[in-house]
Amino acid sequence: MDIEHLTAAQAAAHANRARQALSAGAAHITPTTIRSWVHRGHLAATGLAADNRSRTYRLADVARAELKTRARALRHITSS
Repeated sequence: MDIEHLTAAQAAAHANRARQALSAGAAHITPTTIRSWVHRGHLAATGLAADNRSRTYRLADVARAELKTRARALRHITSS
Protein backbone atom coordinates (compact mmCIF):
# COMPACT_ATOMS: atom_id res chain seq x y z
CA MET A 1 0.00 0.00 0.00
CA ASP A 2 1.32 3.42 -0.95
CA ILE A 3 0.95 5.39 2.29
CA GLU A 4 1.01 8.71 0.45
CA HIS A 5 -1.92 7.94 -1.88
CA LEU A 6 -4.95 6.07 -0.57
CA THR A 7 -8.17 4.76 -2.07
CA ALA A 8 -11.46 5.87 -0.51
CA ALA A 9 -11.59 2.70 1.61
CA GLN A 10 -8.00 3.15 2.83
CA ALA A 11 -8.58 6.87 3.47
CA ALA A 12 -11.72 6.07 5.45
CA ALA A 13 -9.82 3.55 7.59
CA HIS A 14 -7.11 6.10 8.42
CA ALA A 15 -9.52 8.93 9.18
CA ASN A 16 -11.78 6.57 11.12
CA ARG A 17 -9.02 5.76 13.63
CA ALA A 18 -8.72 9.42 14.63
CA ARG A 19 -12.48 9.97 14.74
CA GLN A 20 -13.01 6.78 16.79
CA ALA A 21 -10.46 7.87 19.36
CA LEU A 22 -12.11 11.27 19.76
CA SER A 23 -15.66 9.96 19.95
CA ALA A 24 -15.08 6.86 22.09
CA GLY A 25 -16.10 4.72 19.14
CA ALA A 26 -19.36 6.55 18.41
CA ALA A 27 -18.45 8.17 15.06
CA HIS A 28 -17.47 6.25 11.91
CA ILE A 29 -15.94 7.35 8.62
CA THR A 30 -16.76 5.22 5.59
CA PRO A 31 -15.73 5.36 1.93
CA THR A 32 -19.07 7.11 1.35
CA THR A 33 -17.97 9.81 3.81
CA ILE A 34 -14.75 10.29 1.84
CA ARG A 35 -16.73 10.68 -1.39
CA SER A 36 -19.05 13.13 0.39
CA TRP A 37 -16.05 15.22 1.45
CA VAL A 38 -14.98 15.32 -2.21
CA HIS A 39 -18.46 16.37 -3.30
CA ARG A 40 -18.55 19.14 -0.66
CA GLY A 41 -15.08 20.41 -1.58
CA HIS A 42 -13.29 19.32 1.61
CA LEU A 43 -11.07 16.83 -0.24
CA ALA A 44 -9.71 16.44 -3.78
CA ALA A 45 -8.68 13.24 -5.53
CA THR A 46 -5.05 13.14 -6.63
CA GLY A 47 -5.13 10.30 -9.12
CA LEU A 48 -6.28 6.77 -9.85
CA ALA A 49 -5.38 3.53 -8.11
CA ALA A 50 -3.78 0.59 -9.94
CA ASP A 51 -7.23 -0.63 -11.03
CA ASN A 52 -7.71 2.65 -12.99
CA ARG A 53 -11.16 3.03 -11.41
CA SER A 54 -10.68 3.98 -7.77
CA ARG A 55 -9.63 7.54 -7.03
CA THR A 56 -6.73 8.14 -4.68
CA TYR A 57 -6.31 10.81 -2.01
CA ARG A 58 -3.21 12.15 -0.25
CA LEU A 59 -3.03 11.08 3.38
CA ALA A 60 -2.27 14.66 4.49
CA ASP A 61 -5.35 15.90 2.60
CA VAL A 62 -7.52 13.22 4.25
CA ALA A 63 -6.26 14.26 7.68
CA ARG A 64 -6.98 17.91 6.86
CA ALA A 65 -10.52 17.07 5.71
CA GLU A 66 -11.15 14.99 8.85
CA LEU A 67 -10.02 17.88 11.03
CA LYS A 68 -12.13 20.35 9.05
CA THR A 69 -15.30 18.27 9.42
CA ARG A 70 -14.67 16.96 12.96
CA ALA A 71 -16.49 19.62 15.00
CA ARG A 72 -19.70 19.28 13.03
CA ALA A 73 -19.55 15.47 12.99
CA LEU A 74 -19.03 15.21 16.74
CA ARG A 75 -21.44 17.96 17.83
CA HIS A 76 -24.17 15.51 18.88
CA ILE A 77 -21.69 13.36 20.82
CA THR A 78 -20.01 16.14 22.80
CA SER A 79 -23.19 18.10 23.56
CA SER A 80 -24.60 15.41 25.85
